[in-house]
Amino acid sequence: MTYKVEFAPSGLSVTVSKGITVLDAARLAGADLDSTCGGRGLCGRCQIVPTNTAALTGWASTEEEYTGRRPILDGQRLGCAAQVCGNLKVEIPAASQVHKQVVRKSVDVGNIEIDPLVRLHYIELEKAELGSDLRGLTEQIAERLSMTYGVTMSRLATHVLPLIAPAAKRGNNTITVAVRHGHEVCAVYPGYVDQAFGIAVDVGSTTIAGHLVDLSTGEIRATNGVMNPQIRFGDDLMSRVSYVMMNPGGEIELTRSVRTALDEMVGTLVAEAGIDRDVVLDMTIVGNPIMHHIILGIDPTPLGQAPFLLATDSAVVTSAAALDIDARFCEVYFLPCIAGHVGADTAGAILAEGPHRSDALQLLVDVGTNAEIVFGNSAHVLAASSPTGPAFEGAQISAGMRATAGAIERVRIDRDTLEPRVKVIGSDLWSDDPGFDAETRSLDISGICGSGIIEVMGELYLSGLIDVDGTVRSDGPSKTSRVFAHGRTFSYRLFGDADEPAANINVTQDDVRAIQLAKAALRAGIDLLCEHAGKTDPNKIGSVRLAGAFGAHIDPLYAKVIGLVPDVPVAKVASVGNAAGAGAVRALVSASQRAEIEETVRRVHKIETATEPRFQDLFVNAMGFPHTTEPTPNLATETTLPVAQAKPEGAGDRQRTGRRRRPT
Repeated sequence: MTYKVEFAPSGLSVTVSKGITVLDAARLAGADLDSTCGGRGLCGRCQIVPTNTAALTGWASTEEEYTGRRPILDGQRLGCAAQVCGNLKVEIPAASQVHKQVVRKSVDVGNIEIDPLVRLHYIELEKAELGSDLRGLTEQIAERLSMTYGVTMSRLATHVLPLIAPAAKRGNNTITVAVRHGHEVCAVYPGYVDQAFGIAVDVGSTTIAGHLVDLSTGEIRATNGVMNPQIRFGDDLMSRVSYVMMNPGGEIELTRSVRTALDEMVGTLVAEAGIDRDVVLDMTIVGNPIMHHIILGIDPTPLGQAPFLLATDSAVVTSAAALDIDARFCEVYFLPCIAGHVGADTAGAILAEGPHRSDALQLLVDVGTNAEIVFGNSAHVLAASSPTGPAFEGAQISAGMRATAGAIERVRIDRDTLEPRVKVIGSDLWSDDPGFDAETRSLDISGICGSGIIEVMGELYLSGLIDVDGTVRSDGPSKTSRVFAHGRTFSYRLFGDADEPAANINVTQDDVRAIQLAKAALRAGIDLLCEHAGKTDPNKIGSVRLAGAFGAHIDPLYAKVIGLVPDVPVAKVASVGNAAGAGAVRALVSASQRAEIEETVRRVHKIETATEPRFQDLFVNAMGFPHTTEPTPNLATETTLPVAQAKPEGAGDRQRTGRRRRPT
């Protein structure tokens, strides 16, 4: 007898013989039903929801005795045990689908289909006896993969070959093999193993962030971030290239230091998850071109001078062992670079945020030591980089510091009294809240991190204490005791009340200039791309996305106040976190995502800011707060902007005073 089996939500159906399992019926129909144990009732991944239980046989012993990690939920059956005995409709829940939709923590990867390049398959080998006519273990594995899973093995990695017999012995003739790219056996384990892991890494010039991901579910199981040890060779990328140029063998030191950090990060991640390094089977890495080259052991000096030639702009695949990372079964995939100063990290951000998938124009900015800018939509995508330097991350700022406990991260200045209030990392209270002193007593409040630097600059401008041209006004001391003379310029005391000014946290004229230079470089790059795209009206931009570890914490309003981004309505400006890392995760869990980004980067139009004559003009115009020449009508509706004030006596002519009020 034959029966019709229909599967939801796919709508696929198949006619099968009585007694066939639902799992086998799903395979015949092409329905998306997961199983890693080969239908032996071990993994619990093939659970289905029958709409007509009478069309299935009763509970099998496999289900009664099941003790796997994933419990059988009420109303569900194991597809590998339940047999068809009537016309049947079954629902395959999301948790039982191979290509599941996923939204996970730490990095927002969006909704994608899980389609990892490595899958696990459980195999029962025949017991060898003297005189038995059995083929070799490799050949038996190939036969079982073909018969049970429909996998045609093209090769078995040579480093796996000597491990098969010991694994089979320890597993009592049962093993689990990992198959990469659908045809290559790359790892072997004794007995039944149902979890494989990958690691997605974003190697920034300042920090390295890693995410340990369950390849079958897309779940991020552990996250770790460390400082890039290369900082001791220079704060920014060009200083590290200079180190290599000036010190023979310097590139070896840089490579060794970052590879050591990567290996230590792997150890930290697996320890946090309570797993072994041997189950880490895949790794994706993104980074700027110089980091990309240094990790691979490629001389980065060609990237330090025109024409900024990449060793390769294609994706690179190698082994973890080749990078001195202790993960013997792991393959490493480097996303492709785009141009000499636009790297795999930008490719990852593009993959995550998808300007190439959007009809509306998207401006994507990864704010960091070297800012990467992407502008466009599905019709045309442009990319460039701007040398912002490390000021946004606290370097070159007198009281700048990393974003650690005790760092000032939020700032507000009262428009009438000009008194500040701050928030610090490690406390939810503002400094004028009751209990702030008690709650922060154990914190060392000793500096300002990137988001705080952006906000204090914006607040000083909105309060009228610094001019459009970035000058700390000399008449400030007559308005508040917090402004004081500092050599030939003036500074603002943000936090602390020590008699000695140096003991407090101050914002100096040099600090303002450092931020002006950084933000002008970034804004000039943005304006240059907009000009090349023929879209200079901010209202034509559909969205602005601020990415990167620093960009994730920028208040969009203050990004507009200091002129970091064009005068797009603030509702269209959003911080999207570590987009490069999110792209690395997407490439880790999906083969189609790798193919998508490799195809996309070939269509990106690269703009080299260093050779563009317009860049310098745009840079000069972008020095002002918010901008020297561009009007900001949208910003004027979103906050109260100061009007131009007359220069203090002896400083030239400027109209005096007051603030424009927000229109009502």
